[in-house]
Amino acid sequence: MPNHRRPTKAITMLSIGVLALAGCSEEPMGVGQDAADDGGEVQTVGLMVQDLSNPFFTSMQEGVEEAAEEMGATVITEDGRQDLGAQNAHIDSFVQQQIDVLLINPVDSEGIAPAVQRAVDAGITVVAVDVTAEGAQATITSDNVQAGEQVCTHLFEEMGGEGDILIVDGTPISSIQDRVEGCENVLEDYPDIEVVGHQNGDNNRSEALDIATDMLTASPDVDGIFAVNDPTALGAALAAEQAGLDDLKIVGVDGAPEAEEEMAEEDSMLIATAAQDPELLGVRGLEMAADLRAGEELEEDTILVETTLVTPGDLADYEGWR
Repeated sequence: MPNHRRPTKAITMLSIGVLALAGCSEEPMGVGQDAADDGGEVQTVGLMVQDLSNPFFTSMQEGVEEAAEEMGATVITEDGRQDLGAQNAHIDSFVQQQIDVLLINPVDSEGIAPAVQRAVDAGITVVAVDVTAEGAQATITSDNVQAGEQVCTHLFEEMGGEGDILIVDGTPISSIQDRVEGCENVLEDYPDIEVVGHQNGDNNRSEALDIATDMLTASPDVDGIFAVNDPTALGAALAAEQAGLDDLKIVGVDGAPEAEEEMAEEDSMLIATAAQDPELLGVRGLEMAADLRAGEELEEDTILVETTLVTPGDLADYEGWR
């Protein structure tokens, strides 16, 4: 699959078209580094993500690093490895390093709140990216309810409006919860679709393989699977293949390169994904943080970016990630 690159300036222009929710935010000054000490400039950026083994976050990292370089800032990236304790320690380290901006992608939207407060109290500008983080001063995420609605509508239509499905869920973060909410919204319109299994994983392929294997053993006659992201969908597809199934319909969320490759395969069971733009999320998040750091008031302190349904028939026109 080709490697698509889009310049940072182009991404900035794209951000004008996102769907926004109104709000405003002011930056509190803490006991640590004071924005007035450096004229509100951003010199150091901490980027803390859930799991760098997921290509979604490496794409986000590359976008943030390029945008930071343009503003003369350096980026320190920390891999949370799906561990809330590790992310707490990372934030404490960022406080000690007196960074200016923290772009945070937490493994637990509510559980990270005390650590976020420590960062804010230290004078760090905190923006949540891709996932909400309680206490952050601004947030940018994909419209994950929309994503769940898009892929589940497509799945249920492809199933002819009836049959049994499994839901392979994920971790307690807003993006995952919103996708499930979106799917459940659509379920209300399809009374002949029944959820016969619903289990939580940790958003990665290997865990999804194990969970989906167990679920398919218990319910071998299901017609479809809603997976909360593309790694989970790919793990579920492998589980189905290993179980000797070839007629399942599986959907995910992300628009990842690996999902593109899978959907391009003849007779693939992955029939759709709702595409996000991780690079845009990271770059726009940094722009929001820089504005806050400079003492500017944001027009919107919570931004939702629309997702796009991608099916095998759409691959020729889908630009994909970098």
